Amino acid sequence: MISNDTIVALATPSGAGAIAVIRISGKDAIAIASLVFQSVSGKDITRQKTHTLHLGHIVDGNKVLDQVLLSLFIGTNSYTGENTVEISCHGSTYIQQQIIQLLLRKGCRMAQPGEFTLRSFLNGKMDLSQAEAVADLIASDNEASHQIAMQQMRGGFSTEIAKLREELLNFASLIELELDFAEEDVEFADRSQFHDLLNRIEFVLKRLIDSFAVGNVIKNGIPVAIVGEPNVGKSTLLNALLNEERAIVSDIAGTTRDTIEDELVIEGIGFRFIDTAGIRETKDVVESIGIRKTFEKMEQAQVVVYLFDSTDFKTTGSQLQKEIAKIQNQFPLKPLLIIGNKADKLTETEQVELKALIPDILLISAKENLGVDELKSKLLSFVNTGALRNNETIVTNTRHYDSLLKALEEIQKVQWGLQSGISADLMAIDIRQALYYFGEITGQVTNDELLGNIFANFCIGK
Repeated sequence: MISNDTIVALATPSGAGAIAVIRISGKDAIAIASLVFQSVSGKDITRQKTHTLHLGHIVDGNKVLDQVLLSLFIGTNSYTGENTVEISCHGSTYIQQQIIQLLLRKGCRMAQPGEFTLRSFLNGKMDLSQAEAVADLIASDNEASHQIAMQQMRGGFSTEIAKLREELLNFASLIELELDFAEEDVEFADRSQFHDLLNRIEFVLKRLIDSFAVGNVIKNGIPVAIVGEPNVGKSTLLNALLNEERAIVSDIAGTTRDTIEDELVIEGIGFRFIDTAGIRETKDVVESIGIRKTFEKMEQAQVVVYLFDSTDFKTTGSQLQKEIAKIQNQFPLKPLLIIGNKADKLTETEQVELKALIPDILLISAKENLGVDELKSKLLSFVNTGALRNNETIVTNTRHYDSLLKALEEIQKVQWGLQSGISADLMAIDIRQALYYFGEITGQVTNDELLGNIFANFCIGK
C-alpha cells in the first residue's frame, strides 16, 4: 500500500494568516522542491544535510512567487519516514495556492486526508494506535483530552498492549511446538506459568475496558442536562456557569422553548451544559415540543441537574419529592444533582428545614453567583480523574475498545480450556484469535479497508 509518488498539501489551517506551511513528502520531494526553490546563498538543496533550514525564493520561471524558509528532512529522519520538505511561506491564500499549483505541475500529487500520517505508519515510524492519537491530539480542546492523546501518541497504550501480546506469543509458540510432538505427549509450556499469565492479561484487559467509560466522556465532553419547572432559574444558572449571557432570562414562564447548549472546561475536563425547556403541563404546541426535547436530552446526558425554586418548598415540598423520585425512577443509572436555587432569599432556619426534607440538596443563588463553585466541584466528583493524575492508560477509541472486548473473550476461552484440560490444538485456536485482536489495535494486523476508515477522518496535510 506504500505509494512511491510525491504528495503535497497545506499543513496549516486554510485561509489567510501570517505564515502558512506547505508540506511535500515522497521519494522525489527534495528533487521537485529544487526545481522551484532558489536559495539566497546559491546552495543546491539536493546536496544539503537533513534537518537544515534554507532562506530563498519560490520561482515559477522568471516570476518570483514569495520569499520562503525551506526545511529539509531526509529519508527516515522525517515524520513520514521518507524525504520531506516543508515550505514556510507568507499566509496569503493566493500565495498558498500558487505554490501548491506550481508543485503539482512539477510532479507532486495532492495528498489525501491523513496520508502523511498513513505513510508514517506504513514506514514504521509509529504504530496504528499512535497514528490515531495524532488525530485525537489535533481535536483535543481541553487539558484532559490533550493529556490522554499525548500519552497514547508517546506509545503508552501500545507499549502495554505490545508487551502482553509478546508474552502471549511466547506461550503460543510453545503450545504450537507441542502440536509438532503430539505423539510423544510432551509439554513445553508450563501450565502454571501460563495460568498466571492469562490471569494477568485478563486483569489488564478489564482495567483498560473499564477506563473507556471515563475516556469516552473526557474525549467528547460530559453532557449535563439542566432540568426543572419553568422560571426556576435554569437559564440564569447556565449563564452563571459560563460567566456570560448565553441564554435569555425572563420572568415569563416558558421563555426557553428549545434546548441551549454550551461548553465549559472545569479543571481540564470538558462539560457540555444543556439548558432545557421547563417541564410542566401546557397546551402551547411549541412549548410542548421543547418539553419533549427536554426528556430526550435527559436520556442523552451523563449527569442530570434538577433545579427548583427553593423559596416555594413549603408549599410544593411533597410535589417536589415526587418529581425527584420520578426522575430517579426514570433514569436510575444517571447521577442526579438536586439544586435549590434562590437560596439567598431563605432564612437560616428555612435552609435547615429544606436540607432535612432533601438531605442531598445543594443550595445556590444563580443570580448572585453563590454556590456555583461548589456545583462545579460536585460535577467534577462524577468524573474519575484519578487515572489521569496517576498517568494510567485510558482508552478513548471505540475501535480499541471493541478489540479489547474481543481479546478478553478469547482469553477467557483459553482460561476455560486450560482449566478443563482440553487439547493443545483447540486451545491454540483461541490463543491465535486473541493475538489477532491485540494486533488489530497496534496495526500488526491491518487491511486496506481498516486503514481507509481510520485515516479518512484526518485533516488534509496531516
